[in-house]
Amino acid sequence: MGRPGSTQAWHSVNNIQHYMRPGTLQLQALPPLSLYVHLPWCIRKCPYCDFNSHESPKVLPEAAYLDALRADLEAALPLVWGRSVHSVFIGGGTPSLFSPQGIDRLLADIRARLRLDADCEITLEANPGTFEKDCFRAFRSAGVTRLSVGVQSFNDQHLKALGRVHDRAQALAAVEEAAHAFDTFNLDIMYALPGQTLAGCEQDITTALALAPKHISIYHLTIEPNTIFAKFPPQIPEDDLAYAMLDRITDLTGLAGLQRYEVSAYAAPGHRCWHNLNYWQFGDYLGIGAGAHSKLSFAHRVLRQVRFREPRLYMEKALAGSAFTQENEVARTELPFEFMLGALRLREGFTLQQFTERTGLPVTAIQKGLEQAEAKGFIERDFSHVRPTVRGFDFLSDLQTLFLA
Repeated sequence: MGRPGSTQAWHSVNNIQHYMRPGTLQLQALPPLSLYVHLPWCIRKCPYCDFNSHESPKVLPEAAYLDALRADLEAALPLVWGRSVHSVFIGGGTPSLFSPQGIDRLLADIRARLRLDADCEITLEANPGTFEKDCFRAFRSAGVTRLSVGVQSFNDQHLKALGRVHDRAQALAAVEEAAHAFDTFNLDIMYALPGQTLAGCEQDITTALALAPKHISIYHLTIEPNTIFAKFPPQIPEDDLAYAMLDRITDLTGLAGLQRYEVSAYAAPGHRCWHNLNYWQFGDYLGIGAGAHSKLSFAHRVLRQVRFREPRLYMEKALAGSAFTQENEVARTELPFEFMLGALRLREGFTLQQFTERTGLPVTAIQKGLEQAEAKGFIERDFSHVRPTVRGFDFLSDLQTLFLA
């Protein structure tokens, strides 16, 4: 943080006074706070991926990057001073490329600078094919409480089409190791893959469920701009087939005791992802690492930040004390849409009290949108609660768009 009276300390005090100045909102309380840490390297870039991931060099600059993360966190501390953190998510990229010793150091640096709740959820993303036996146990010993394994499919043909570096056998081995090391773990699965049939989709989900995960995140493959698939589009299932796949996924997960609590998330009782719930409920999150995003609330404003994307540039800027390349205050007129982007993804929806607490706006700010959504059959509501209907889930983008400024 710097010595009292130093230039860095003066800038920190000046910055927090800037954020606490009078504004257009009146938040009665601050929402829960999470920490996101981005580790940007992968063995190779998948053709469908539009995340900020980069092919790993032969020698991963692990120590230098951890130094940059520590500097980034220290520079951001005045923005979250005195607040406790209830979840940490280490994402990528492929964080499991980092050594257990590196993850141990990262979590030690975090604990030395932030107050973590006693039951803080600490998630690490891992990919099959990027770990050695007992590596997952070492991550657990370092303090990780929840593993998220990027399986995507158990079908070798589909894995090859997706550009994954692992095969079915490695996926099964990784999940078995995760089950031994962690009380709760997540599997990432994709559907509507190139050449996938309904029977093939069902086989993937059945295989996943047989491994008894407490949480599964299931994503429809979409062709994102600026990806290899956007330049060379594969032949993917038609919409009607994709909808049939999703219906079967929901049936199978329900029979296995996993509840669909969010558009893409299924969990056993007591195993929902705290970190993602905080995103969807318009909670706060501090993001550190290359390309990481932050959303932070203050008494009279809501702020967003974006870190530099390119890893080398990010490290240089973070060590110099200025890791973010963009910072903007969320306009009052944009807050309803920002809130609805996450809240309407949840099966349980949101309460009107949550809306006013998280945005500082009166319920009248969303009254017109609620009326339109109800008329279209997208939501059901009473005097205190709003929930998306099955139709609202199916046409989520249309539902969210009703709340644009």
